[in-house]
Amino acid sequence: MIDLQPLAILREIDRTGSLTLAADKLHLTQSAVSHAMRRFEERHSVTVWTREGRGVRLTHAGRYLLGVAQRILPQLDHAETVLADFAEGRRGALRVGMECHPCQQWLMQVVTPYLATWPAVDLDVTTAFQFGGLAALLGHEIDLLVTPDPIERPGLQYLPVFDYELVLAVPDTHPLAGKRRVAPDDLTDEVLVTYPVPRDRLDIFTRFLVPGGVLPRRHRTVETTDLMLQLVASGRGVSAIPDWLLAEAQGVQGLRIGDGIFKSIHLGMRNEDQPDYITGFLDIAQATAVWPRPSQM
Repeated sequence: MIDLQPLAILREIDRTGSLTLAADKLHLTQSAVSHAMRRFEERHSVTVWTREGRGVRLTHAGRYLLGVAQRILPQLDHAETVLADFAEGRRGALRVGMECHPCQQWLMQVVTPYLATWPAVDLDVTTAFQFGGLAALLGHEIDLLVTPDPIERPGLQYLPVFDYELVLAVPDTHPLAGKRRVAPDDLTDEVLVTYPVPRDRLDIFTRFLVPGGVLPRRHRTVETTDLMLQLVASGRGVSAIPDWLLAEAQGVQGLRIGDGIFKSIHLGMRNEDQPDYITGFLDIAQATAVWPRPSQM
């Protein structure tokens, strides 16, 4: 293992051009510098420098070590700063998993102020854990899970960030548009458009259609909210969608589903002391949980 002190000595000699100034910079005596370099040379059986008057001239081995010092020491200096930041809660890596398709629009409103407030934190957002986020959270693959369906498990806790209502989006010209709420039978002849989620995870099925003994004429899935709303607006189907997504939708209105399907978006996390950069994210998320709602149904 190569000692770091000889590398630091070579770097300072190269920076200052003087053995004396290098010793002062490192808070060492000249004899201590000479002794450290002599010990290094004896240990590795090489000559690092030769003296020329009051200065030194690096050998081939010395120039090689100087290159090593210039590559490695800045990284170690940076690592020391990073560790100090970790110790004070200013730096880290925050991994957020999402199992909520429409939550991306909300999350981006959280990410913008978070990145500005915590510039030293690496933030990663992934949807690779869609509807498998619980295992990822328990397995320490992610730090936070955005979910509308919190599942209680030992070692986990959930923070609700905002409430919403799942509504049936229909075009303004649809025959159902004049109703304040819909019954299961109203969807018998409809094409139901949803996100690509198993039916047993879709509230429109588990809390409305299945209890009512009804299935839609056809069920199709799409990946994005924008396409979903365009399909609805063009009369290609109806969709169960969070009410906040209808605030700026054109040609689409939301109807109450039965007596109402009310939900909350939660942030799941492990039951452990959270560093400041995670609690900072939670604070911003709660402050960003105000959404314009469409007119009352």
